[in-house]
Amino acid sequence: MSSLLIKNGTIVTMNKNRDIFKGDILINDNEIIDVKSKIDTEADQIIDAKGKVVIPGLIQTHVHLTQTLFRGQADDLELLDWLKERVWPLEATHTEESNYISAKLGIAEMIKGGTTSIIDMETVNHTDAAINATYETGIRALTGKCMMDYGDGVPDGLMEDIEESIKESVKLLKKWHGKGNGRIQYAFAPRFAVSCSEELLTRVRDLAREYNVIIHTHASENREEVQVIQEERGMRNLKYLHKIGLTGKNLVLAHCIWLDDEEMRILADTGTSVAHCPSSNLKLASGIAKIPEMLDMGVNVSIGADGAPCNNNMDMFTEMRIAALIQKGRLLKPTVMPAEKVFELATLGGAKAMGMEDRLGSIERGKLADIVIMNLNNLHNSPSKEVNIVSQLVYSAKAQDVETTIIDGKVVMLEGELTTINEDLLIDDVNRVIKKQVESAGIKRTLIAR
Repeated sequence: MSSLLIKNGTIVTMNKNRDIFKGDILINDNEIIDVKSKIDTEADQIIDAKGKVVIPGLIQTHVHLTQTLFRGQADDLELLDWLKERVWPLEATHTEESNYISAKLGIAEMIKGGTTSIIDMETVNHTDAAINATYETGIRALTGKCMMDYGDGVPDGLMEDIEESIKESVKLLKKWHGKGNGRIQYAFAPRFAVSCSEELLTRVRDLAREYNVIIHTHASENREEVQVIQEERGMRNLKYLHKIGLTGKNLVLAHCIWLDDEEMRILADTGTSVAHCPSSNLKLASGIAKIPEMLDMGVNVSIGADGAPCNNNMDMFTEMRIAALIQKGRLLKPTVMPAEKVFELATLGGAKAMGMEDRLGSIERGKLADIVIMNLNNLHNSPSKEVNIVSQLVYSAKAQDVETTIIDGKVVMLEGELTTINEDLLIDDVNRVIKKQVESAGIKRTLIAR
């Protein structure tokens, strides 16, 4: 059994009372053993967090690690054009090596920015390589192979036979679900109703119940998407998913922008979780989700950066800030989406979406040791005295303020240095493989040589 003691930090617990105090945290293996003002004990490793802020690890509930390599390759396009002209062709060119490197790039960026857990949707092929990257690097991941068997404009390399798609998904589930002491979990990941037949969606529904795992998909991100489903399936997107029995506590839906009141009520009544991706929604001009209204109805909402080609960052601090600001501007009401609520979505809301609210999202005795140490003693956070720390975290803190990231009790970044990833080598690998993929996808772009 290994032990880790974090001393003298200002701890933002996110416990039931939302206590914030200066104190110590004792970790044995991957579990928080004690949290109090002073802990007098020996430990295998001691981290002095004096003058620093200690927070629960941030949880991103919608990312595409498979797309991180394509950052900057699909800018300034509408969603369906973005998919059909750039992202799908690029995904179709992935090799085992490139998908592994893409996943590693996204993970490295998120660990450096204080994200400790993710819900990831992979591409159709080479998912095993990406999950291997999550396993090796130490991040906590709920992840699954993308499933696509239907739709217009899908490249041959991504269009699947239903039986093969299910067979590969179940094979990956049996190999990876629960690996890494439970750090890796599997989710079925049909892309969205536009590219999935009803047969595939209903079989995924049944398989998720059989294996007791989560389903992760997109819904109602774009008006054209909603229109397509209305025309093809005879009803609005969310109502359709509900009709075929997909909604429920094991469903995480990314985006959910274009919902009517009845659809939002379905989310609340069924316990379906929403992954809000504010930067992506703005960049693709998809719209602004009615998050305050959903929260008032009792919908569980969490936050994610989405993919690097539609963001182009994987920075949870940016997402928190924008999640707060866009609702104030939309409703012309500065009191909506206060910092405390936004920080809750980024921690406890994410834990609930992952089905792990009893193990993640706060710094408390008995919870898993996913913890981030931040240095807010810098210009953009000053003055740092006599301020609301949670407001500081949401409105002024940046990813580069993260100094140390601990996942499952393991230090994966210490004082700004990644411990499970060679950052320089990774950047070299990324720049080596992207040229080949852009050429393979047949994408012609005006580039400025460097």
